[in-house]
Amino acid sequence: MDTSPETPANETAAGEPNILDDVHYTLYQATAGKRFVNYLIDWFSFYLVWRLLLIQLLVQLLFLINFPVEDRLALYAFSYLAVATIFGLVVGGVEAATGGRTLGKLVTGTRAVNDDGSRISAKTAFFRYLVRLVPFEAFSALGSPSYPWHDRWTKTIVIDEKLTTLPPQD
Repeated sequence: MDTSPETPANETAAGEPNILDDVHYTLYQATAGKRFVNYLIDWFSFYLVWRLLLIQLLVQLLFLINFPVEDRLALYAFSYLAVATIFGLVVGGVEAATGGRTLGKLVTGTRAVNDDGSRISAKTAFFRYLVRLVPFEAFSALGSPSYPWHDRWTKTIVIDEKLTTLPPQD
């Protein structure tokens, strides 16, 4: 549809209103219980992958860079940063590639979307994870409805796909 600058966006060039202007989408937010199950499934699946595959890579990296393993505090800090970074890349990457879904969200039938119902971008998915690193962020999910900081600050929402009809994606 090609519109001139004088034609409003909701009208066609012939002056007829666009038929999709009357359609309103209602996003049904996922319950706190489903969100908690998402969290448990995502962390458990990541933990299994971490224990089976990624910890071997971390050990090899420590020996490769000749890291002082006897310095417990430095080892703990390095390990925490490595886990946080890898988990962020995995979760952010999976959410970006699948349009806001992780393994937990797939099981519970939920999805992270922008406030307007559109798909989240890779940038938004990564920022959602970065906000999760803020101390005490998990406590922001308590309450009903659950609207934690990683949703509030990135202007996203986790919806129940069985109840929500999403707008068509580009």
